[in-house]
Amino acid sequence: MVKGLYAAYTGMINEQNRMDVLTNNLANAATTGYKKEGATSQAFNDVLAYKIKDTSEYVNLAKRIGNMNLGVKIGENYTDYSQGAFRVTENTFDLAISGSGFFTVEFTNKAGVTSTKYFEDHIEYLVTKDGDYVLSSTGNRIRLDPTQEADIDSSGRISQNGVAVATVGLTDFEDYNYLEHYGENYYQPVEGFETKPADALIRSGYLEASNVQAVSEMVE
Repeated sequence: MVKGLYAAYTGMINEQNRMDVLTNNLANAATTGYKKEGATSQAFNDVLAYKIKDTSEYVNLAKRIGNMNLGVKIGENYTDYSQGAFRVTENTFDLAISGSGFFTVEFTNKAGVTSTKYFEDHIEYLVTKDGDYVLSSTGNRIRLDPTQEADIDSSGRISQNGVAVATVGLTDFEDYNYLEHYGENYYQPVEGFETKPADALIRSGYLEASNVQAVSEMVE
C-alpha cells in the first residue's frame, strides 16, 4: 500500500508540472510571437520493472526490484513552433515572419552582458519593444533617419528616400531541439546547434500573435 501511495504522489507531481506549463501558456496567450509549450510524461520505471523481473536471462533468476519507484516520471517539455495568426497594425516597423526563421537581436541583460538572441517577430535604431537592437543580415545594428519615411519589403530590405539602408537579419536552425526559451518570446541556442538560411518572408505592418488557443488550454 505504501508503494501505491508513492506512485500516486508521482502522478500528482507530474500533473502539477503539466498545469504549470498550461497556465504559462494561458498567461502568454496575448504575448506577441509566443510559442506554446507542452509537457510529456515517462513510464520508464514500469518498463524497467518488467526488465528486472525478466527470467529469460541469467539462468532464469529474477532480479530484485529493490527500492525503485514504480510511479510516473516527468518527461520533456517541448515547444510548438507552428505559425501564429497575423495581426494588422499598419505600423511600418512592426514586422512578422511568414515561414521558418527568427529575427536576430542584440540583447543586453541587467548585468550589462551583451549576447545574441532570436525573436520570432518596433527609431534612430531599429529595436524591439523592449529596446533591444534588431541586427541586420551583416550582424550590425540598423540605423535609420527618423525624419524620413521608410519602406520594408518582403525580403526585409529597408529603404529610405529610395536608398537601401539595410536588410533585417533572419536566422533559422537545422534542429529546433537545440533551442531553449529565454524570457517571454526570445530563444537562444544550446551547444551543438547548427544554423541555416531562413526560408521566410517578412511582413511589414503586421505582428504574429501567440499560437496559444486559450479555449484548448482551458479545456486541458
